[in-house]
Amino acid sequence: MTKPANRPHPERPSGLLASLAFLLLLLFALPVIALLVRATQSDLLGGVLNDTGLQALQLSLTASTIVALLALLLGTPLAYGLARWEFRGKGLALLLVDLPIVLPPSVAGLALLMAFGRRGLWGGGLETFGISLPFTFAAVLLAQLFVAGPLYVRAARIGFQGLDPQLEEAARTEGANDWQMFRYVMLPEIGQAMVGGLALCWARALGEFGATILFAGNLPGRTQTMPLAIYLALESQPETALALAVLLLGISAAALLLLRGLGENQTRA
Repeated sequence: MTKPANRPHPERPSGLLASLAFLLLLLFALPVIALLVRATQSDLLGGVLNDTGLQALQLSLTASTIVALLALLLGTPLAYGLARWEFRGKGLALLLVDLPIVLPPSVAGLALLMAFGRRGLWGGGLETFGISLPFTFAAVLLAQLFVAGPLYVRAARIGFQGLDPQLEEAARTEGANDWQMFRYVMLPEIGQAMVGGLALCWARALGEFGATILFAGNLPGRTQTMPLAIYLALESQPETALALAVLLLGISAAALLLLRGLGENQTRA
């Protein structure tokens, strides 16, 4: 019987390293603390429940949920293909999936406008069929999917890469079809990765700003999401801006806690 490996004792940080680490941590913490302190001095409920806040909240929750579902439907086959298939141009495909993650939001919005705008490369063709994307709810979905969808694809791809090929071979030997393979073999193994990716995708879509304002505009009740409402209300309705900002902060923190919980469960398993 082998003895478990001894865990190393926690290292005591040196004064200089601890001071430098604390300075950066303080920089991360101070804006959040200031936002929460200011929020305690305002009518947050009234800021959310006015017409501007309610419309932006409803539109944001609807759009981000649709985007997450689209990412699940379209991104799962793409993630599986990138993880398990070998084909010419795979490196380019990986680049195209990861590029929106690091692309500045303004560049993403401009690229969408150049592609699907009325004078865009393919926008004119869509106009002949009576389809106009810019400054519509569909534009909000497209902008959010372009920016947030890759986060789900990346998480699911990593999950598929870690799947044991012998499980698939055994299932195929037993006569499992593609759906049975996914439902009973893959999903139990990579479910946590998929849920974590969806949570990250949903939260990122909820907070998307730059690509949305360039491609979809800032039309109240039609394309004005929560981040756009915060930007517009900052001068004229500061309580609405503050309330929506705190709400977005809470949602983002909840998504991160969900991701951390999934990671800890996977580690213990």
